Amino acid sequence: MPRRTVTMLTSTLLLVALLCAGVLIPVPYAEMSPGPTVNTLAEHGGEEVLQVTGRKTYPSDGHLNMTTVRVTGADYRMNLAEAVYGWLSRNAVVPHSTLYPKGQTAQEADEENAEEFNQSQESAKVAALEQLGIPVTTRVVVASVVKDSPAQKKLHAGDVIKYVDGKAVRKPADVAARVTEHKPGEWVEFTVVPAKQAAAAEKAGEPEPGTTETVTVTTRKAPEDGRAVVGIQAGTDHVFPFDIDIKLADVGGPSAGLMFSLGLVDKLTPGSLTGGKFVAGTGTIDDEGKVGPIGGIAMKTIGAREKGAEYFLTPAENCEGALNGKPDGLTLVEVRTIKDAVDSLEKIADGRAGSVPTCGRS
Repeated sequence: MPRRTVTMLTSTLLLVALLCAGVLIPVPYAEMSPGPTVNTLAEHGGEEVLQVTGRKTYPSDGHLNMTTVRVTGADYRMNLAEAVYGWLSRNAVVPHSTLYPKGQTAQEADEENAEEFNQSQESAKVAALEQLGIPVTTRVVVASVVKDSPAQKKLHAGDVIKYVDGKAVRKPADVAARVTEHKPGEWVEFTVVPAKQAAAAEKAGEPEPGTTETVTVTTRKAPEDGRAVVGIQAGTDHVFPFDIDIKLADVGGPSAGLMFSLGLVDKLTPGSLTGGKFVAGTGTIDDEGKVGPIGGIAMKTIGAREKGAEYFLTPAENCEGALNGKPDGLTLVEVRTIKDAVDSLEKIADGRAGSVPTCGRS
């Protein structure tokens, strides 16, 4: 066989081998790409995203779009060819452990995202109403009870904790502080409103049910550090003066909190908060209205601009990442609190966009 033919055949076989390797060899990476955006002021899937019952709402134009990132699943393993293609495209290829730490399964990831999404909705409601000066009742509750713990069958998820050892509790940390004052094996006295009574009172419009019960629970030693525990996780529950429902399926995580809050502020006040402008954004939010950073900021700005956004509300801690590869024609508005966001939106609506704080220029 002529040497030239041998060389060509060998090169072809090597190329085929490399292509097969690229398809067959898995690599420890995951891919992020721009996901859908949803206007919180409008309908999605045939129903309003933000639904308020028992309080006057006002029509609004413009957009306050929450943004998402599409990611490969926890159980999906990219091959080398896909990783190279992702690196060459606008998408982000990151270590698999960045999105799914400690070998997290798809089910575990979905459950965590759903829990974070639900919590973000509650905080979004609280932050919006606080911004508007509408009182919200906050109470400490039993969030969960550990199986086979001393508290099982004595305390229940949803019980409102009023006192521990006769001392009033104002926040979840107070419960842990009171319990750990004891030694393992000692009794702790809880004064609670049972979950069923609390739920019935809330349904009847009575945020502060008066009937309480006293429950005593024996502490045991925590295996990790030996402190006294009873086997509950305390949390915060809110009682709102009217019904607020957020209808948005197939979305997880906490990053839509800011945009849900702003959508509620817009719906509960006359006029348009955006002045008809197309504004998108992202950011977690807590009960006090503080805006926190999120992941995938670059993908979200790209997705928002493709849909027509002119302004993007950006958590201050994400500004540096958002500036890297910022789409043309998109203004990154820096926000630290819901008040920052509302103030900037009012300026944008009034034609004073040049005076809002932007990433890279506060």
